[in-house]
Amino acid sequence: MNSPNQPLPTFDEVLLCTPQTTAEQVELFLRRCFIPCSRGEKIYTMLYADELSYDVSCRAEELFQHLQHYSSTYRLVILCNCEREHSYIPSVFSQYKVLTIPQRSLTEIQQYLQHHYKVAQPSSSAACVFKDSMCVGIVSSKRAGMGK
Repeated sequence: MNSPNQPLPTFDEVLLCTPQTTAEQVELFLRRCFIPCSRGEKIYTMLYADELSYDVSCRAEELFQHLQHYSSTYRLVILCNCEREHSYIPSVFSQYKVLTIPQRSLTEIQQYLQHHYKVAQPSSSAACVFKDSMCVGIVSSKRAGMGK
């Protein structure tokens, strides 16, 4: 995010974990992380790794330890919910824990995302329904099931 021209992460750099995430999905993701890419610029991120089941978490740790012996140049970020810091993955990787403070203001982050998510030529696309011709949007409600 140092410049507006830096790209957003690609689909292969992010794994959004849920309780239904399989060990195979985590394995493929970790193998991509440890295989040196041509430019070495990718930063792999596991989001909500604390949501993984116990079995999948154990297999992920074993694979991580195994792959770590073959490469020391990986770039992996594991993000977890601080309220679930005692689940398996946050506990196992606690020695690597880094508390971070956002280095950019909320306004700068929003401008960066607007630069990447704005539809160049608004047409009769779904982007017309979102504010400022954005191709993504968040719809939320304090009351569940209200037709979002």
